[in-house]
Amino acid sequence: MKVGVLALQGAFKLHVQALKRLGVEAIEVRTLENFEASQALIIPGGESTTMSFLLESSGIFEALQERSNNGMPILGTCAGMILLSSKITDGRNDQKPLKLIDIEVRRNGYGRQIDSFESDLMIKGFENFFKGVFIRAPLVESVGENVDVLAELNGQPIMCRQESTIVTSFHPELADDDRIHAEFLEMVSNS
Repeated sequence: MKVGVLALQGAFKLHVQALKRLGVEAIEVRTLENFEASQALIIPGGESTTMSFLLESSGIFEALQERSNNGMPILGTCAGMILLSSKITDGRNDQKPLKLIDIEVRRNGYGRQIDSFESDLMIKGFENFFKGVFIRAPLVESVGENVDVLAELNGQPIMCRQESTIVTSFHPELADDDRIHAEFLEMVSNS
């Protein structure tokens, strides 16, 4: 199994390490060729506007939409959630979302860097808490009817799934807990 981790910008290294711990070949995706060699993709946290522009200039943006529509599994964390959403509140006018999951998000909805926090989360299907690390995290403002909410914080969705796309407001790669990556890989195996 070959899983790509978008490495154009942002915090991708810890996702690569998580995949390696789980025995999977990780491909750092910087080009369309890297992307095409991947069976699935993780879009990490980072600066969503910059990542959006780099996705377009690299030619990956449209290829990602096409492969997602054909069932390619995708995990988006923090900025990845923003990029995959159907609508971005407080985004730049020239920032285009991929529209691969029917949610509306607000950038930095939980506050700026100084407002970062951790919280024990109950995630659907997990027996024990998962430590969620929130850094300039997006806030899910609305969820479409075909979206399954997998976790909430104070009544707000923070982890969602629609078909083969999973998104989190938090950074699972910072939790020292590979369960979300393992669940994603199980989805990849079954696709």
